[in-house]
Amino acid sequence: MQHTRALATFSRAWQLLRAFRFEQSRPDIFYGALARDTASLIDALCRDTGLSLSGAKVLDVGGGPGYFASEFENRGALYFGVEPDAGEIAAAGITLSNSVRGDGTALPFADGTFEVVYSSNVAEHIDKPWAMADEMLRVTRPGGIAVISYTAWLGPFGGHETGLWQHYIGGEFARQRYEKVHGHPPKNVWGESLFAVSVREGLDYARDKELLAAFPRYHPAWAWAIVRMPVLREILTSNLVLVLRKKPA
Repeated sequence: MQHTRALATFSRAWQLLRAFRFEQSRPDIFYGALARDTASLIDALCRDTGLSLSGAKVLDVGGGPGYFASEFENRGALYFGVEPDAGEIAAAGITLSNSVRGDGTALPFADGTFEVVYSSNVAEHIDKPWAMADEMLRVTRPGGIAVISYTAWLGPFGGHETGLWQHYIGGEFARQRYEKVHGHPPKNVWGESLFAVSVREGLDYARDKELLAAFPRYHPAWAWAIVRMPVLREILTSNLVLVLRKKPA
């Protein structure tokens, strides 16, 4: 993973952390930065796995309002997005010709349609994340890659906007405290649009798959070894990336 490791620097992690504070107030800043980082990450993973992003058909599962499209198109990819929430698709006022409304656990595409299928920060927002992962692999062509990146529940950002420590007491406690402090429910509601997904679950899912890499997305490359450390990996991994190759039929 030479190119992917070269991307994983402390300065890159710091820039993304600084952009995170705008997630609620200026989503264009936060999601713009995340889109650039995601496209760069997928580009690096493609080069490391013998693929080319240029000319590739790429599916973004849970792509939201379209911040990611231009970043992939600038790299020569043919971008497609799937989003279950029509409100999310229209939220940023971005018009996409290749965006469809659909369920990540029942993707509206034929087997083996895409060279690259990825999902960024979606698995923790649905109650059946591994059914979505199965669907992602189904629509990936043999030899292509599926990339699943998600926020680990016991990591520092597991509670999302509800706080850095409140979710350690419990998701329901974090939600209630947020409502009490802010006077309205959080965007991500525990048990409805936010769920506990562990690092271990992702590694267990990938055990019988062709796993090319598993690493903490926002950490410098020298810290990637924490994924191999039970217990510590749950607390220190803010976001886990699983890179899976679709096996030939």
